[in-house]
Amino acid sequence: MPKRTTARDYPRTARLNTLVRDILASELERIDDERLEFVTLTSVVVDGDLKKAVAYYDHSRGDDADDEVAEAFEEHRGRLQRAIGREARIKRTPETRFELDGVLRSAQHIESVLRTLPDLEPGATPVEYDPERYKPEPGDADA
Repeated sequence: MPKRTTARDYPRTARLNTLVRDILASELERIDDERLEFVTLTSVVVDGDLKKAVAYYDHSRGDDADDEVAEAFEEHRGRLQRAIGREARIKRTPETRFELDGVLRSAQHIESVLRTLPDLEPGATPVEYDPERYKPEPGDADA
C-alpha cells in the first residue's frame, strides 16, 4: 500500500511559496489594470523567516512593456501584500518584491537558435569523430 502524502512530507517553505503565489495570482485577477493583463506569476520564493518574498513574473507584451509592468507592480504592491496578510494564516506578512523572470525568454531564445541550425541525418554527429586523432599519448595520466 503506497504511503499517504501529508503536509509534513511537503516542506513548509515550499507550501508557503505555493500559497503566496496562489494568493497573488487571484488578487492580480481582481486588479483592473491593463498593464497587468497578460502577466503570469512563474514562482514565488519566501524566506524561511517570513521577512521577504520574491515573486517572479513574465508577460507576453514584449520587451518594450517591461518597465510598464514593473511600475504597475510597484503601484499595486501594497494591495498585493495586504491580500497575502489577509488570506495567508502566517505570523508575519513577508515584504514582497516583484522581479521579471528571464528564464522563459532565455528558453525561447535558445529554441529559436536551435531552429536555425541545419537538420542532421538521424544518428549523424555534427562533427565527424576521428578516434585516431584523440588517442592519448603514451605517459598521459588518463591513458
